[in-house]
Amino acid sequence: SLPLAGKSIVMTGTLPTLKRNEAKELIQTAGGKVTSSVSSKTDYILLGADPGSKWEKAQTLNIPALSEAELFEIIQPIQK
Repeated sequence: SLPLAGKSIVMTGTLPTLKRNEAKELIQTAGGKVTSSVSSKTDYILLGADPGSKWEKAQTLNIPALSEAELFEIIQPIQK
């Protein structure tokens, strides 16, 4: 089973090493879906440096944040 199967993720801010299209590809390979706007159906927000209004909205909705490093930990089993 894929570690992000059925999960909806929104990206905000600048990621340390990944470009957005690379992060999107990793998330999709792990079974997740990348969406552009935060809603109550968002499972995680992938948080980079200098996040904007998406992060503020995610906080008001109590959506958990993932760092790039945490994303790598979650998807590591399928990258081997």
